[in-house]
Amino acid sequence: MAKRKFELTVEQAKELLSAYHLCKEGQTKIRYQAVRLYGQGYAVKEIQHITNCSRTSLMEWVRAYRQVGVAGVVDKRAGGNHTKLSRLQIEDLSERLHNYTPRQLLGKKATSAGGQYWTVADLRQALLDLYGVEYRSLTSLLHLFHQCGFSYHHAERVYKSRRDSQVMEFQEQLEKN
Repeated sequence: MAKRKFELTVEQAKELLSAYHLCKEGQTKIRYQAVRLYGQGYAVKEIQHITNCSRTSLMEWVRAYRQVGVAGVVDKRAGGNHTKLSRLQIEDLSERLHNYTPRQLLGKKATSAGGQYWTVADLRQALLDLYGVEYRSLTSLLHLFHQCGFSYHHAERVYKSRRDSQVMEFQEQLEKN
């Protein structure tokens, strides 16, 4: 088995430990910990078990630490959902969704059956037409609906075997009682 070429000095280990304690970002803390453990001679499998990272990620973090130092280990990913609409645009969209049907706002581009009720496809088209913005994630579109005060509903089931005349008779009976 090859001997590990990367070993931390006492000062480097203290520097990583200090950075670990001062850091508030979880992912960056994991990176500091993993590099420190690797530099102190812990087995890669053990580090992977402790930090739940892949061998590739661990080696990238060690390489970044060797090249740049503590700053190289910082997690630079943006994370989260990139907001494509401003707060004012979301308010404007909410007002439009509540005041207009898809047919009124989109015309023939409306995808719902009668153009009466807002669907995800209609919202996607409205965003493209009104703001030139395209959301690809269904989750993001549902979240946007929620921000605009809409909730998710399943479509009503219509049974093919039902007879309209029987439904009308039943409703009349309900009204009489």
